[in-house]
Amino acid sequence: MLKRIVTIMVLVLVFSACDQVAPTPVISLPTETEAATAIHSPVKATADAPSATSTAPVAAPTDQAGTPTVPPTLAPVAYGPENFPADVDPLTGLTVADASILNRRPLGIKVNVYPRWTRPPWGISLADIVFDYYHNDGSTRYHAIFYGQDAELVGPIRSGRLLDDSLVRMYKSIFAYGSADVQINDRLLNAEYANRLVLEGTRSLCPPTDKLPLCRYEPNGSDFLLTGTKELSVYGTAKGIDNSRQNLNGMSFNSTAPAGGKEGEQAYVFISIDVYNRWDYDAATGRYKLFGDNLYLDKGQEEQYAPMMDRLTEEQIMADNLVILVARHEYYQRPPAEIVDILLSGTGPAYAFRDGQMYEVTWNRPTLDSVIYLTFADGTRYPYKPGNTWYHVIGQTSTITDKEDGVWRFQFAFP
Repeated sequence: MLKRIVTIMVLVLVFSACDQVAPTPVISLPTETEAATAIHSPVKATADAPSATSTAPVAAPTDQAGTPTVPPTLAPVAYGPENFPADVDPLTGLTVADASILNRRPLGIKVNVYPRWTRPPWGISLADIVFDYYHNDGSTRYHAIFYGQDAELVGPIRSGRLLDDSLVRMYKSIFAYGSADVQINDRLLNAEYANRLVLEGTRSLCPPTDKLPLCRYEPNGSDFLLTGTKELSVYGTAKGIDNSRQNLNGMSFNSTAPAGGKEGEQAYVFISIDVYNRWDYDAATGRYKLFGDNLYLDKGQEEQYAPMMDRLTEEQIMADNLVILVARHEYYQRPPAEIVDILLSGTGPAYAFRDGQMYEVTWNRPTLDSVIYLTFADGTRYPYKPGNTWYHVIGQTSTITDKEDGVWRFQFAFP
């Protein structure tokens, strides 16, 4: 059900000037109504299936005597938190078509969707995991982790923040980003994983290549920095990075939703009057659809949303799992040159959404290289739905409200 709208990437050569002032807007977001026809393709009739308009009944399968038979019940798909089969992605619980794709490190890529004219992003729908967290000045940015499948283009790539240090450690990734404040770069470039950091060297036009995996799209216009995951991985290997399969144990997956959940049909994540998101559960796909802010609320206006699209797939961004992580936020440097450190270590409260249900759980990161996982109050593992996961990270003083049955609002605040 759809409730009324309320709120919700060392091999350093030359640092890119990725955080320069944006040019005149060239992208406009569709409204929810305008996007409706773009994200739903018509069903094509085939010889094996009736067309969408066919009125002919479909016969039930029968045995030799003509008695309808009941198809066998499939056992739930369950994997983790360790001993994953060689062809199962430990970050999604999904079987991959070619297991060799998992014989590499994950790829972390920093993706920007603010301001609105930079949208839609490329390739974000193909990420295994996406972290969306506060950066500065009321805005957020994505840290997208690609492993089980590749994306031809990912971006626009922008600058790193302090939490990226934790995420690179967790997922043992190769990380592509567009430089950062000197204090942030000091942490990243002096870390033991510094040879796994990839920044722009020679400027080149897209598409990305194995030798120049970061490329420029519309250099005389929007000048976006993009990459391709396959090219980025090959580049890393060629530059001497240990690009072998890593231990990514930790998450548990089960295709059957656990008992004890509350209704979780819709979630709002409100960061500021300029950045807010909404997720709507779609029963037809069993996934949550992402809607992004479409209006700057400088005059107290009602929140306005538009479908958050993926420029690569030309489809609306969706998630099988939506998780809100509550963690301590601290000022590393106060405004006006704001730098925030997010302490995503140890444990903390979390709210997990899957299959239209919401579960109050605990997030866990017991060691620096532990993948984030979730547990119930009794310590047992929370099972993610096989598929991709989106994490929103909010401060400990954020407001969490169950507005009405199945509708949740998370209003960001810190300290």
